[in-house]
Amino acid sequence: MSRPEKPHPLAKRLMWFVALWLGGVGTVALISFGLRLWIAPR
Repeated sequence: MSRPEKPHPLAKRLMWFVALWLGGVGTVALISFGLRLWIAPR
């Protein structure tokens, strides 16, 4: 019999959520900035 795994602490899960969210938002921001420069250069 295997014993059930303990869930990770809430703080660690929240840090992962924030890190992944910021990574996603940063990626979208970089892509949109690149498209803006490509479509409408100054």
